[in-house]
Amino acid sequence: ASVNGKDILQSDLDKEMNRFEGQMGVSGQPPDPAQRDAIKKKVLDNLVQRELLFQESVRLGIKIDDQELSEQLNELKARFTGDEDFQNALKRLKMSEGELRDEFKRRLMVKKMIDQVIADKVQITAEETKSFYDGNPNFFKAPERIRASHILVKVEPNASESDKAAARKKIEEIQKRLEKGEDFAAVAKAVSDCPSAARGGDLDYFQRGQMVAPFEEAAFSLKPGETSGIVETQFGYHLIKVSDRKEPGVIVYDEIKSEIESHLRQQKVNERYASYIEELKSKARIEMSTP
Repeated sequence: ASVNGKDILQSDLDKEMNRFEGQMGVSGQPPDPAQRDAIKKKVLDNLVQRELLFQESVRLGIKIDDQELSEQLNELKARFTGDEDFQNALKRLKMSEGELRDEFKRRLMVKKMIDQVIADKVQITAEETKSFYDGNPNFFKAPERIRASHILVKVEPNASESDKAAARKKIEEIQKRLEKGEDFAAVAKAVSDCPSAARGGDLDYFQRGQMVAPFEEAAFSLKPGETSGIVETQFGYHLIKVSDRKEPGVIVYDEIKSEIESHLRQQKVNERYASYIEELKSKARIEMSTP
């Protein structure tokens, strides 16, 4: 393809196809060979669209400084367990760190342009959010929910009987501390093996079907303020404390209006983005060749 004289080569398409198929494989959904031509067309269309947006960001004078770019790359690297893990991910994508940096810069320029041209100009009024709430009552039906915290002593799936016994002893000792009056959140922060320990074990509100069965059965049997006995799940041993319960009903407008606003705003941004792409295409010289 060619976009305003800038060629998109077969090698560009092949590289992007390799990345796409690799990502599909990692997600457990390898692409169907029968759909490869359709996928290839979609990938090429995306390359054309990205080139169009990048060219427009250059035309509008959008800049990304080195510090901003480095911060974004460092945030990405922090998601990996270490540099070796990061480098292995690049190898799987058949991409060098320099190529990744260039790609990041292009995408950041496009994002900044979209924010300036579209997103920053989208406003949602209180009347729009209230109208959406009133017009879609089925969206806001809430099932019974509870808010609970827990303390976990983790047990690995392949743990030996002695390891399980040690974990059981540990949770029993924690239980005794709570029975003597120690604060649940403070104990959770100190000893729980779950990431929720940083929040004092708080799991926020959840409904039936969101937790594993033994945990859910124990949690929903408690009244606010009550703490469970020792509960065993596939993850290990838990102590659960329920802090609040919300009966089935309709979520009140004030509780949900900010989420409605975000939803309507994103919807409007998406609509304007689609129109913006079509506008750019109508003004561009786009040539597509077939094999």
